Amino acid sequence: MDYLSIINRYYPEDNGLRRILLRHSGDVARKALLVAGRHPELQLDLQFVEEAAMLHDIGIFLCDAPGIECFGTEPYIRHGRLGAEILRAEGYPAHARVCERHTGAGLSREDIIRQNLPLPHEDFLPQTMAEKVICYADKFYSKTRIDGEKSVEQAERSLAKFGEAGLERFREWEKMFG
Repeated sequence: MDYLSIINRYYPEDNGLRRILLRHSGDVARKALLVAGRHPELQLDLQFVEEAAMLHDIGIFLCDAPGIECFGTEPYIRHGRLGAEILRAEGYPAHARVCERHTGAGLSREDIIRQNLPLPHEDFLPQTMAEKVICYADKFYSKTRIDGEKSVEQAERSLAKFGEAGLERFREWEKMFG
């Protein structure tokens, strides 16, 4: 897979949104590959990890998030699901799973119903080790402040708004990958 050709298809212009996407996704990919390198026992497919990390936010352009130069119409919480639809249409179902399972530390069906989120009433929790590593790596980088890496404590504070279950998943991953 040539992930850059997919990015170019959906982000053809050199603009602020494309630069944010490439910077954020590149940071997430580097951190995920660093985790994979420190943990060879996970036996991760490094090419897949890089590709999926670079594409995990492909759906943001469809969302309404002016702070990161997204001027679509969909609620931002749907960006992972929308990205998954794009990648499934492109023929990449495993990459699509990473997209739809990276929001917060994953979202359970119960979280979606309780918070009345505009998502299908399904579990969107990372299941494979690659999904978990990419979701974990993503928590260290913001698209609104793209110039640095968050500390574990900052990542935990950001996750707290998604509920205790996601925070606990992140803490488990920190023990496994940190």
